[in-house]
Amino acid sequence: MKALLERHGLHADKRFGQNFLIDASALARIVASAEISRADTVCEVGAGLGVLTVELAQRAKQVISVEVDDRLVPVLAETLAEHDNVTVWQQDALMVDWQQLPAGCLFVANLPYNIATPLLRDVLESQRFARAVCLLQKEVAERLAAVPSTSAYGALSLWTQYYATVNIVRHVKPSAFMPPPKVISSIVRLDIRQRDPAPRLFALIEHSFKHRRKTLKKNLRMAGYDDAHVGRVLAEMELDARVRAEALDLATFEKLVTLL
Repeated sequence: MKALLERHGLHADKRFGQNFLIDASALARIVASAEISRADTVCEVGAGLGVLTVELAQRAKQVISVEVDDRLVPVLAETLAEHDNVTVWQQDALMVDWQQLPAGCLFVANLPYNIATPLLRDVLESQRFARAVCLLQKEVAERLAAVPSTSAYGALSLWTQYYATVNIVRHVKPSAFMPPPKVISSIVRLDIRQRDPAPRLFALIEHSFKHRRKTLKKNLRMAGYDDAHVGRVLAEMELDARVRAEALDLATFEKLVTLL
């Protein structure tokens, strides 16, 4: 990989959050977790030097690989020369229209840390994917998978778990990348459910976690909900009036938004 970069006169660019994966065991675990079949269309974001792309191309029917850095296009042309089932989209992943893809695709990526959270939102909301396997920052992975009454649990946890079942497959050390990032990474698998957007539910959740140390009731009052009505609903649900948002699971929030 070093030789490939040198031959093209390139280096990792911090603007794009580039940390190229060089660890074979982590690469193998990502691919295995995705459970790719010959019938699958796989979308990748952050193709980089094409190391993961090659592995995907060897297993899938079709690979759509998104890469924003135009410097890497000739590198990918060299790396992927033997794989005619790969199409490279040279564009910003946050601007991609995922509706172009067939329903039931797989999403597999070593995600740039600087766009991981908004990109995952786009991917899950698009409802085009059956499964996603991502390599991302450990702290973000733990927030996605967090359960109630833990420090990592919050609005992002609930939002993600509305759309998907989240499993952290394994952690990956900085030495698995070139250049090594300053943080530990994690491979995360999301088994995605087909669900309609729930803007009222998500708004309630955001309001509820606005000030983590305040009670749910106080947060909702500050967001404009009628205090007496909130009190009646909490009593009906047999919830303590002093309960905080971090104590409630997704099913409780879904019931809460209906009653409110």
